[in-house]
Amino acid sequence: MYKLLLVDDEEDVREGVVREVDWDAIGFEVVETAENGREALEMVERLQPDLVVTDIQMPFMNGLQLAEAIRERFPTIKLIILTGHDEFEYAQKAIKLHIDEYVLKPFSAQEVIHALLKVKAQIQKEVAHREDVQLLKEHYRKSMPVLKENFLATLMNRKLPRDEVYEKAANYGIDLSGNGYVVAVLSIDGMLIHEDDLENRSELAKSVSLKYSEDQALKYFALLNITEEIAEKHGLGLVFMHNDEVVVLGARESRDRDTALQETMKMLEEVRQNVEKYLKFTLTVGIGTVMNDVTKLSYSYEDAVLALDYRLILGNNRIICIDDVEKRAVEKIRFDDVKEHALTRCIKVGTNLEIRETMDELFQGIEGGVSVKDYQIYLLEILTCILKAAKDSNLNVDEVFGDNFVPFTEINKFTSLEAAKHWLVDLCANMMNHIATDRQYTYKNLVEMAKDYTRSHYHEGDININKVCGHLHISAGYFSSIFKKETKMTFVNYLNHIRMEAAKELLRSTDMKALEIAEKVGYADANYFSFSFRKNVGISPKEYRNNNEKGL
Repeated sequence: MYKLLLVDDEEDVREGVVREVDWDAIGFEVVETAENGREALEMVERLQPDLVVTDIQMPFMNGLQLAEAIRERFPTIKLIILTGHDEFEYAQKAIKLHIDEYVLKPFSAQEVIHALLKVKAQIQKEVAHREDVQLLKEHYRKSMPVLKENFLATLMNRKLPRDEVYEKAANYGIDLSGNGYVVAVLSIDGMLIHEDDLENRSELAKSVSLKYSEDQALKYFALLNITEEIAEKHGLGLVFMHNDEVVVLGARESRDRDTALQETMKMLEEVRQNVEKYLKFTLTVGIGTVMNDVTKLSYSYEDAVLALDYRLILGNNRIICIDDVEKRAVEKIRFDDVKEHALTRCIKVGTNLEIRETMDELFQGIEGGVSVKDYQIYLLEILTCILKAAKDSNLNVDEVFGDNFVPFTEINKFTSLEAAKHWLVDLCANMMNHIATDRQYTYKNLVEMAKDYTRSHYHEGDININKVCGHLHISAGYFSSIFKKETKMTFVNYLNHIRMEAAKELLRSTDMKALEIAEKVGYADANYFSFSFRKNVGISPKEYRNNNEKGL
């Protein structure tokens, strides 16, 4: 069932349309009716219907003004205009607003049903288009090369969950099976000059540099092709561009790390020699650490980039393996950006269960023979991340953890990993509780400030949610969700409530006319004030005053 809002200032028209149409039969539900555009717009914000059927000529805000406001803020809502033969000028403007259907007055129930069914068909067509599996498959097929390269780039930049790696690899036709993974980065020797670097240079220099930049791009394209050919010949490695350099990702079933590394080095040496012989330029290759876990490919990539830095010492036109220039007794444990982000997210918005699970993941594998030095550095990095999250959340560390809290000293007291992990979990849980309390206080404080501002400015005709948010320096979307959560009503309803209470007080305590009271409480239009008063209070301002004088 699609939700419909009916807007017309004539009660008999509204009642007639609702009565004469079999809404269930055509798949619509009239969720609300409104007497004018301004009232309807408030309902649209609250109900967000699929379709608005509106008259043009209405008081306070006509149908085209309503349509314009809806188009601006809720572009997916469909619109049907009810218009008379003598309203051609309005109809012309309606065309510019991309109104979906028109019904000419006077109209029959069948004409309304016909328009509704046409709009319903439009909605269903749009839904079908978005759900068209064949169309999606075609888009997916055409986007596959880009998606595949983005996935490989993601593997180089951050750690992904194992299940996600294998699932996406299967989707993109990438074979990542194996027990030895290594990444190599191939960099053409010499500096690549980009177009951005050409500022403040002579025209001749710019011309030469641009040509040089284009030549470098062609060289990398040639390097990519020759590397792909040789990798395919050996059945070894995925080849792709990343950060303007050629990257080779090797995934092999090998007896040991050395075998995987030697096979990769042999293939890359063939690439290096072919490039020098046939393409007439040289390149330097950085090879990272061999990993036995596919989720740690980003570490191998980082090491490959680091290995390239050593060409400043060792020279160009060679293969540099990180294990040759930085001897490592055991594989390093690393507190990378992904781990930092996961821990920070948990502390700020997670649950106690999530923080325990995250900490378990952080400590997984530490028992595998890491050096004491690396272990201590790793704990310090975790602790630094926790303290940084406390600072970002404006927490007073002394208040949260006590006056005698000396975090970097505490770490040295632990005699087991389990004890250190429990201590860190408790730290995080304590912080989470304080952050949640502070956030709730902030929410309440923001809402109270908004209420105070509204109570002080409700008499101004231009006060609205955007003006309040400007005063509070927050976004309207963020404020709307907080305000509704804390007060159980929308801001518009709250503003109307404040104005109505003020109006009732003035009606009780003064002899001011309705026009004067309307201006006093923020309504530029006295008629709309009377309309709103009756809508909210149930009687007119005059009746309210008379009842009050009679003690009713």
